[in-house]
Amino acid sequence: MNREQKVAAVAELHERFARASVALVASNLGLTVEQSNSLRTSLKAVGGEYKVAKHTLTRLALEETRYDGLQVFLEGPRSLIFGYDDPVAVAKALVEFAAQNSKLEVDGGAVEGQVLPADQVKAFASMPDVRTLQARVARQALAPASRLVSTVASSAQRIAGAIEALVKKLSEDGASA
Repeated sequence: MNREQKVAAVAELHERFARASVALVASNLGLTVEQSNSLRTSLKAVGGEYKVAKHTLTRLALEETRYDGLQVFLEGPRSLIFGYDDPVAVAKALVEFAAQNSKLEVDGGAVEGQVLPADQVKAFASMPDVRTLQARVARQALAPASRLVSTVASSAQRIAGAIEALVKKLSEDGASA
């Protein structure tokens, strides 16, 4: 790799780190090409990307990014995983793949710049995805409105019942007088 190619590789990695909502690091303990392609496919399906890069270039690319703390994971054969849209879905896809393939281990990562060790990445992957959280927020936001409607409706029914009883009583009193 000549100097121009290295500069281009660092710029490309830097751009990925700048766009990423999550950046994860995994140990590649001998994945086959077929397994690597399978991982790439599963990550791509959830808006993620699998990248293998030289540590020296990665360290240069990490400078002046919010993911600078990932440098602690760059020892030995490591792979980078980037997620751009839904960080939970990318972490979930990686953790599930690692659980099924002993030749890949999750080392750690960072979400929006917050460095996480491997166990916290696994816990993060067990969280609900963005769509589920949005549905929960919408449901919570609508709950007070539905309670208000039912309260107003029951109050209105009670008032209507009281008026009906009063009208009935007055008509009975008027008929008996």
